[in-house]
Amino acid sequence: MKTRYFLLTLAVLFIMASCNVSQHYKRPNVTAANLYRDSSATDTNSIANLPWRSLFADTVLQNLIQEGINNNLNLRTAILKIAEANATLKASKAAYFPTLSAGGTVTKAKSSQAAQSFPAGLGIDLNTTTYQADLSASWTVNVWGQLSSLKRQAIANFLESDASKRAVQTALVADIANAYYTLLSYDQQLAITRQTVKNNIQDVETNKSLLKANVVTGAAVVQSEANRYAAEITIPDLETNIRQTENALCILLGRGPGPIKRLTMAEQTPVETLNTGLSTQLLKNRPDIQQSEFAFMSAFENTNVAHSYFYPTLTITAEGGLSTLQLKDLFNNSIFYNLVGGLTQPIFNQGQNKARYRIAKAQQLEAFNTYQQSILTAGQEVANDLFSYKQALKKVDLRKKELDALEKSVDYTKQLLTYSSATNYTDVLTSEQSLLAAQLAGVNDKLQQLQAIVNLYTDLGGGWK
Repeated sequence: MKTRYFLLTLAVLFIMASCNVSQHYKRPNVTAANLYRDSSATDTNSIANLPWRSLFADTVLQNLIQEGINNNLNLRTAILKIAEANATLKASKAAYFPTLSAGGTVTKAKSSQAAQSFPAGLGIDLNTTTYQADLSASWTVNVWGQLSSLKRQAIANFLESDASKRAVQTALVADIANAYYTLLSYDQQLAITRQTVKNNIQDVETNKSLLKANVVTGAAVVQSEANRYAAEITIPDLETNIRQTENALCILLGRGPGPIKRLTMAEQTPVETLNTGLSTQLLKNRPDIQQSEFAFMSAFENTNVAHSYFYPTLTITAEGGLSTLQLKDLFNNSIFYNLVGGLTQPIFNQGQNKARYRIAKAQQLEAFNTYQQSILTAGQEVANDLFSYKQALKKVDLRKKELDALEKSVDYTKQLLTYSSATNYTDVLTSEQSLLAAQLAGVNDKLQQLQAIVNLYTDLGGGWK
């Protein structure tokens, strides 16, 4: 009875003394305000809060994104890591409870030759068999908060794996959308190039007729043929790009290489209102930033665990059961039990404990730097996306004016070539090549606009809702 009171008092004293051993986690002060360069937004509305189906009006693209979310192997792996972290969390919670094991033994003991020399009349049996059945329990008391820190670390790891999964989905949505728009741009460039080849073939026939009428020379005919082949030779490269982009998109969708159903670039209507909110909202919207914070939280709790090794460990062990020399008497007056409380204080391994603590502290600082870096990088990405989008809008507007002028230039030079001697075919050739280059560049302008919207959306933290 005195032993029981002693152990109880000792446990209470240790629990009271543990108040200052483990530190409590608080979100660190990080730089997260005013990260969007040249942006003075005060509105907290952000497109990051939109579900991805609300951002993409193209139903074909919506179906592709959903297919990717369902089947992408990287996303499936991220989900499995959540299950692993959840199992670790459950194991950390179970550490609070004592372990319990059951056993049964049969021990046969035989005396030595010397011991057998006792007179038989004494009734001493030196060959014995002992039967024992027992239950044993061991409990490591959470005196210094080590188990609590391990549990909080497991929670942080679980949340980190969940944030990682959301980050993978966000990247997946962006990759599928960008690949889809790239595919549409190649389609449009291929259609423009094929139409240009048809026009050039017609130019060759026209120049042959003009040659017969002595309006142009044979050089004009040859130049027009070369112009036709210069445009036509780019078609295989465009077809290769289309095939490779389709195959890459199939990988994202978790399927084998094959064709991709799609609409056209002309059918894409970019969203007009792009609210970014405040840069401080990145802390709750960006999964990768949350992932970095949970990694820092895990490192913080690991430092607590390392600190706890400097203090003694209190372990309570209990054992009880049945023991007898005759199996038939196992349940008759054969009960035994014992209760042991022990303290283990590190003495000669202080160097190891100090090294463990210094390593944990350094890893905590590294995790903090990574966390802060992820915030700064996110701000940079959003600022770049905003500028890219604004520049794309300027280019689209200017490109329209350029195309109007070049179309008129081609028309005027062809008329001058046919009806007067004020020009030659070189002028026609130059204007046609400039028009084709501007048309292809116009497709890239539209692609830049669409992809800037996708990147801005996901860099703000959208795509996982």
